[in-house]
Amino acid sequence: MTPFVIPFFIAHQGCPHQCVFCNQHAISGAVPGQVGADQVREEIAQKLAWPRRPGRPVQVAFYGGSFTGLSRRRQEELLAPVAPYLATGQVREIRISTRPDLITPAGVEHLKAWGVRLVELGVQSLDEEVLQKSGRGHTGRDVEEAFALLRAGGLQVGGQLMLGLPGDSRRRALQSARRLAGLRPDLVRLYPTLVMKGSPLATTFAEGLFQPWSLGLCTSVCAAMKDIFDDRQIAVARMGLQSGAALEADLVAGPYHPAFGELVLSRQYYKMVRARLCAARQKQGAGLITLQLAERDRSLFVGQHRGNMARYQRRDLLRHVEVLFVAAQPRFTAQLR
Repeated sequence: MTPFVIPFFIAHQGCPHQCVFCNQHAISGAVPGQVGADQVREEIAQKLAWPRRPGRPVQVAFYGGSFTGLSRRRQEELLAPVAPYLATGQVREIRISTRPDLITPAGVEHLKAWGVRLVELGVQSLDEEVLQKSGRGHTGRDVEEAFALLRAGGLQVGGQLMLGLPGDSRRRALQSARRLAGLRPDLVRLYPTLVMKGSPLATTFAEGLFQPWSLGLCTSVCAAMKDIFDDRQIAVARMGLQSGAALEADLVAGPYHPAFGELVLSRQYYKMVRARLCAARQKQGAGLITLQLAERDRSLFVGQHRGNMARYQRRDLLRHVEVLFVAAQPRFTAQLR
């Protein structure tokens, strides 16, 4: 069952590097308005009062920074208010996000002792040139070692990848996805690279030294990456950044769409239908084909702004095809006769 997540955002705290896509310098010390123990305690109490499905587990998550880059004192300031809820079973576990090069054996034991069960690593890429050009400050080997340490400590591990970083290409992005899939993460998040105000990337973009990917390319590559994880039954928890006024106000350029994940699923769906129809046509010839799809997948079949319909028409895929949408049909499946 998907957990009920109580999120806290510690944006950029604990990170020792300035990545080219980031629009703030990393901070690790106290700053005005930062999340504190009282806020954590009060927010958990408030959210636990919200209605939710019986038996649904509760997870407290610290997003946006490099948690293990914080001082132990700061880590415990954030973790200690969760402890009473863990003891009573009201909260099942804690999730944190951090950098691959900030994982140590002692750090893993510290996290476990405070109830952390899932660590998401900001991998971003597993191509050494892309990592170097993006100012990540870690290597692909660091990612593999971090996975090994966290697995040895009995923790779950997630990985985040970015598409379209400096030096990236379709081939390199797919190679990164395959290499990450080989590490068997418990979940994955896929994000397009956007040019944000105040970031080093905004400067290189203004100088004509960086060109972000188009939305079409990013959607296509992300769909192919998701296929890699789907084939290995690795959950893709999110595709695309959380939309909002703040993000849109700071956006300079790049493949942003508020429904990016839906675009990717629609592209995957088109590829599935195309493959099934082409195979059926080769087998059955020019006769009538009935294509049966799930009613809940109607929007994926059509595509946003009827984009998939245009693709079917360009390839003449729906000639002599009757499409039926059936409520009982399992999602993301197709039956042909």
